[in-house]
Amino acid sequence: MPEQDTHVVLERLLRLRDRREPLVAQIAEWVGAGIIEGRLEPGQDLNSVELSRRFDTSRTPVREALMLLEQEGLVEMKARRRPRVAAPSLTDIRDIYQVRRHLLAMLAGLLVERATDEELAELRGRVETMRQLADAGDVDAYFWSHVQLQERMTEIVQNATLKQILDSLALRTLMLRHLSLTRPGRLAYSVDDQERLIQACEERDGELASALIAGATVRALRSAEEQIEQDAAGSRKPARRRRPTA
Repeated sequence: MPEQDTHVVLERLLRLRDRREPLVAQIAEWVGAGIIEGRLEPGQDLNSVELSRRFDTSRTPVREALMLLEQEGLVEMKARRRPRVAAPSLTDIRDIYQVRRHLLAMLAGLLVERATDEELAELRGRVETMRQLADAGDVDAYFWSHVQLQERMTEIVQNATLKQILDSLALRTLMLRHLSLTRPGRLAYSVDDQERLIQACEERDGELASALIAGATVRALRSAEEQIEQDAAGSRKPARRRRPTA
C-alpha cells in the first residue's frame, strides 16, 4: 500500500522513531507527505492554528514538526511570517539534479558489481509491480514504489557514504520526483527506464546501467521543469471577468 510505503520512507528520512512526542512525528509525516505528493503546494502558507485543530493539540507540537521539516528543506519559517511550503528556484533544482545524476550513475555501477542474481531478480519483481501501477495510472502508488526500489538498491550496494549523501538530498528531491511523474505519459516512460536499467544490470553492463539511470534522471528533471513552468504560466493568467447578470 502506498500509505505504508510513505510511512516507512518518511519515518526513516525524518528519523521519526527518535522523536519522544508521537504527535510531532504524526504531524511531520502528514505535512511532509502532503508537500511531496503535491496536496500542499510550493509557497502555500501552513496555518499553525488549523494544523492544531486538525490534530487536536496545542501549537507547540505543530511548530516542532514544522521546524523538523524546515531542517530538511521542505518548509520555510521566517520571522513575523507564517510558515510556508518551500519553493526552490529552478537554479537550486538543477543543481540538486546535477549532483543526483552523478550519484545515481555511481549507484548503478556498484549495483552491477555487487548485486547477486537473486537480488536482481527481486528488483525485477519490484519493477514488474511498478509496471502494473503505471498501467493503472496510479501516480502515488507508482511513485512510492519507485522510491522504495531505489532505497533497496542502495541497501544492496552497501556503500554507507553513498547512501548518506543520497539521503541528505532525498527529501529535497521527492517533491520534484513526484511532480515529474504527473506529466502526461511520464509513468510509461519512467517504468520503461526502470526495465532497461534492470536488464543492463542482469547483463552485468555497468557502463550502460550508469548511462541509463543518468539519462532517466535528466528526463525527470526536464519533466519537473516543464510542469513548474506550466504552473507558473497558469498562475500569471488574469482571471476571466464575469459578465454582469441581468
